[in-house]
Amino acid sequence: MFPFFDIAHYLVSVMALKRQPGAAAVARKNPFSSWFTAMLHCFGGGILSCVLLAEPPLRFLANNTNILLASSIWYITFFCPCDLVSQGYSFLPVQLLAAGMKEVTRTWKIVGGVKHANSYYKNSWIVMIAIGWARGAGGSIITNFEQLVKGGWKPEADEWLKMSYPAKVTLLGSIIFTFQHTKYLAVSRHNLMFLYTMFLVVTKITMMITETATVLFAPLEDTLGRMLFGWQQQFSSCEKKSETKSSFNGTGSSTSKPIAVASDTVKKKHTKKTE
Repeated sequence: MFPFFDIAHYLVSVMALKRQPGAAAVARKNPFSSWFTAMLHCFGGGILSCVLLAEPPLRFLANNTNILLASSIWYITFFCPCDLVSQGYSFLPVQLLAAGMKEVTRTWKIVGGVKHANSYYKNSWIVMIAIGWARGAGGSIITNFEQLVKGGWKPEADEWLKMSYPAKVTLLGSIIFTFQHTKYLAVSRHNLMFLYTMFLVVTKITMMITETATVLFAPLEDTLGRMLFGWQQQFSSCEKKSETKSSFNGTGSSTSKPIAVASDTVKKKHTKKTE
């Protein structure tokens, strides 16, 4: 289906770049810087996977067809007369179609990254998961380097500290396809790719229509966090409750002692009077 899905991927990536504050002004003042940033957005996953596997990071430049296609998308997006590309992309059906096609390419990249890592490190789970994750979501990770160079990097928005939905769902897919590739998941690759792609497309379109950023992962993360990492907090809360109860009992016993002493003195006086 080349080049339709690749065009959708490049269009969504470049439009995300253009919507950043000051991106249009940078494209007019320094077109090369804007073009290089767009290539990072389009080919960031391949660049990051090459860096992790000690391969030439500029290997993506060897594919002239993809470079020309991505460069054409960048040019017409930023310099089209009357900004026709941005106006056409502003329609929701066009955005939904492009986003769905981009998610299809994400599946291909994850599977390709897992297979490529397995050719270097046979049946190494961690390496295969890392390369599949980098290949599928490396664009959002490597752009932190671009923001650092431009001076606009913010630590609180770092992808490693606050993972976005693409990074989370790509990590999940990389784990699933790694298990399938190592024969620990008894599902054929084509069926798994179809199911995972449908999951990506449905969740992405649902998020865009409902304008929400957490469709599935928020309750799942909350549940897993409480199950795996919330026991110490629960124990500390229980200890605090027991301490408060013991302190309350202690004050109750201390207040009951004067009452008992007073009752004893009253009894003694009463006996003296009777005598």
